[in-house]
Amino acid sequence: MQTEMLEVFREVARHRSITGAATALRYTQSAVSRQIAALELEVGARLFDRLPRGVALTAEGTCLLTHATAVLDRLALARREVDAVRAGASGHLRVGAFATADAALVPRALARFRAGHPGVRLSLVEGVTGSLLSALLAGDADVVLVTACADPRFAVHHVLSEPVLLAVPRAHPLAGTPSVVRLAALADEAWIAGSAAPEETLLAPSVRLGFRPRIAFVAGEWTAKLGFVAAGLGVTLVPALAARAAPADVALLPLHPDEVPPRDVLAATLAGRTVPATVTAFLTALRAEAALFPAD
Repeated sequence: MQTEMLEVFREVARHRSITGAATALRYTQSAVSRQIAALELEVGARLFDRLPRGVALTAEGTCLLTHATAVLDRLALARREVDAVRAGASGHLRVGAFATADAALVPRALARFRAGHPGVRLSLVEGVTGSLLSALLAGDADVVLVTACADPRFAVHHVLSEPVLLAVPRAHPLAGTPSVVRLAALADEAWIAGSAAPEETLLAPSVRLGFRPRIAFVAGEWTAKLGFVAAGLGVTLVPALAARAAPADVALLPLHPDEVPPRDVLAATLAGRTVPATVTAFLTALRAEAALFPAD
């Protein structure tokens, strides 16, 4: 049963006239008559009684009209909703991000996105690069921010390259140093890191250059690391995205980029898949906020 037949049938029922329906639909009267005859043949029942002036629904026609109206209304709703999704005006956007990206970049990008797409529901998936990519593969996220991705199953979009800073207590001798800090000046420091294996932390590029940090404390959360630094228990590396979380009694110092290179922040989507309009719009908002970094 074609939807065009149902639309013609509904118009005839509405106007109680084949001529009136033909005028409303901009069809010929004979074309409308053929559609009704074909529909009656398909359902195996007379749908209209032909009267001297117009037509009237039969009992079978009245029954079919209820269902035809429901079908056509549901299809119209589906078209509107598909159009809204295609325009990025509705739907659900699930963004995954690591902790330091959630400190400022992602919230600002989501706020910018929401201003232009108020009808889209937003949610956040937290994690580290491995778990975020797994969430993307599992269909639990639409786009994720990660710091590394060489897997061909993902399409990678560069967002920014953030400097890595050295966090020291305000009373540290280096705290007032205006110049870039070199690793040689940190040979005797106690370090706060996210792992006892420095090659698994932000220190990894420096380790590959031969630097051997002494890990004094292992702390996973950035607030904990900065708390240990503020207490004078050691120094740590801080991605620039997390700089806003540094307390007043911690100084953040630049490091030489050849020894501690900037960290790439990437957005990943599934390779070979159509990128939803909401994701495209979010990536635009994300790049716009990244362009302002580190303006404040």
